[in-house]
Amino acid sequence: MAKKINSTDVSDLLVNFDKLKKDHKLDLSADEDLSLAVMNLVSIEEHFFFTAEKTEDKKYYDLLAGVREIRKNLMMKLVGGKTEGEVWCISKHLLATSMRLMEVGTKELGRGKKKESEELFAKAYELYSLFWALNLKAIPTAGISQISEKALSNSDRTQTGTLSKFKALVKKVVDCCIE
Repeated sequence: MAKKINSTDVSDLLVNFDKLKKDHKLDLSADEDLSLAVMNLVSIEEHFFFTAEKTEDKKYYDLLAGVREIRKNLMMKLVGGKTEGEVWCISKHLLATSMRLMEVGTKELGRGKKKESEELFAKAYELYSLFWALNLKAIPTAGISQISEKALSNSDRTQTGTLSKFKALVKKVVDCCIE
């Protein structure tokens, strides 16, 4: 029988990461910077694609291919080479989506739509947190057929839901300001 993830499981993970961080001085600041670099490389790939199509200049595909190789090498450092299932692609898409939501949120903020921008920023951070939860093995993927509906909810506005726990995990574990 497949196991379901619930909020208690995530709370236990937070406690374990707190201990790991304290005992081993866990510092993922370089990895956080690397994840942001990967986000930007995915965006560059997209821009080279659209530029090639809009200008009908196929040289941009060569540039896209070069950037893609760099992004793949950096993803290898973040995610590792051999991943379970589609964790590699899931990770790439979580980062790319997070980046796009941040960009749209920033545009909305510039248009004076503060509430809309904050909602987009919150979604971006939830996806970014899910990336880290997945790649720090905070989500025990083996043997899971589904995540409990009580654990994940789009309408979760409390600090008790699973996505909120992942956000708390990232805030505690990933600190870009540690030198």
